[in-house]
Amino acid sequence: MADSCDVFVIGGGPAGLAAAICARQRGLSVTVADVGEPPIDKPCAEGLMPDGMEALERMGIPADSLGGCEVEGARFFNMGTMAEAKFPGRRGRGVRRTRLHETMLGRAEACGVKFLWRTRVSNLSAGGVFLEDRLFRAAWVIGADGGESRVRQWAGLNRGMRGSTRIGFRRHYRVRPWSRSLEIYWGRAGQCYMTPISDAEVCVAVVSGDPKLRLDSAIEEFPALASRLAGAEALTTERGSFTSTRRLGRVWSGRVALIGDASGGVDAITGEGLSLAFRQAPALADALACGDLSRYQVAHRRILRRPTVMSQLMLWIGRSPRLRRQTIRIFAERPEVFERFLAAHVGMASDPSLAASTLLVGWHMLSA
Repeated sequence: MADSCDVFVIGGGPAGLAAAICARQRGLSVTVADVGEPPIDKPCAEGLMPDGMEALERMGIPADSLGGCEVEGARFFNMGTMAEAKFPGRRGRGVRRTRLHETMLGRAEACGVKFLWRTRVSNLSAGGVFLEDRLFRAAWVIGADGGESRVRQWAGLNRGMRGSTRIGFRRHYRVRPWSRSLEIYWGRAGQCYMTPISDAEVCVAVVSGDPKLRLDSAIEEFPALASRLAGAEALTTERGSFTSTRRLGRVWSGRVALIGDASGGVDAITGEGLSLAFRQAPALADALACGDLSRYQVAHRRILRRPTVMSQLMLWIGRSPRLRRQTIRIFAERPEVFERFLAAHVGMASDPSLAASTLLVGWHMLSA
């Protein structure tokens, strides 16, 4: 393999693969390095939102190539109350993280992306990156190495970073999905998620600010979910990871740019983590192709704006039992309000529509 390329991506997870595919679609030569080897897994609820599915299709990855299970909408559960709404138009998808990675990797290889697996990048240089003591030349370097990004530190982009962190745990069960919706169960200490990922398998995850809250204890709080899983075979062991709400002052410096969790992000409560990276990737590739990363900064802020608002709103609802009870009761009694809320959540409605939906929920609360 040649020791030079146009774009060197550090991190071979979904965000890095998305950046690599989009850069190749703009005609740039790309090399990806990662200390691991495929398929790369990370605990998450494994639901892809409709905006993420649209971004994948533009990369040449159609929904049917992923397998998994189509997700039609969302259900919110709180103290015996259930609200349900469908995604308007395009559907989401539940798919194992490893299957997603394998499919994206196949697409990247078909595009001509080169890979250096089990390879550690030791630092940046003015002309590229160091692989231990060997210089690999690159015009541009992309940091796709996750929330604790070393690239972000090396590039001096940690300054001004602020945010908060929660922890999540995930397990797969062999059971026929009882709905084609992403289900969110709201509890005292966090949220429990069910995502259908095949005709005979679901992914169940819990996200909480309490590091001692594990999956089994969380499920016990929700009798409806517990009864569905009673006797179901656990296909995987419980795995955990952190989810962070982070905002950076800048996502680029010189010839280095960040993408995905390395560039900041929103809490997993939105389900938008992967979708954010998939939407950032073409914007980053456009900026690389024209040689102006300041354009990516503008696009990155725009892409992050809606998920940030939704994350703050949903975390706010989650912290107040009274507000949560009223909100989900309104969603249950007025499905059209929940539908507008969900449409705004997945980017299928304008910002004014999101504001109108929020005000409408507030009005119903005040008049209750």
